Amino acid sequence: MTAVFADTFYWVALTDPGDALYERAVHAESALINTPIVTTDEVLAEFLTFFSNSLRLRRRAVETVRELARDPNVRILPQSRESFQAGFDLYAARPDKGYSLTDCVSMQTMRREGLTEVLTNDRHFEQEGFKALLRDAE
Repeated sequence: MTAVFADTFYWVALTDPGDALYERAVHAESALINTPIVTTDEVLAEFLTFFSNSLRLRRRAVETVRELARDPNVRILPQSRESFQAGFDLYAARPDKGYSLTDCVSMQTMRREGLTEVLTNDRHFEQEGFKALLRDAE
């Protein structure tokens, strides 16, 4: 079965029941129950940063990352000098886009892993030719 990439957007929506797209993320999670999920240390760092100022959700985010690390269906790719450089190169090559460095690392990781689908609502991934699964659910 082909894997999908999980962006920060997905982990945030799935973790926070108050998120506007929580239900969409939960639906995607159940629809992809046996689909391998790929994410990165960079995505998880951005995810944890997102919840850094919320005591309740910060604890939940920490537990989410711990669960992901134990989940045999989730592959977390490590941060490295190479992943940073690949992301930085794309970031530098797209001065007209609002891509974050983490998004650029994710896009380059997806290319390297041969992935075309991403759990996100971020149109930037579509601009790079990927299928943003949570946008398609609208």
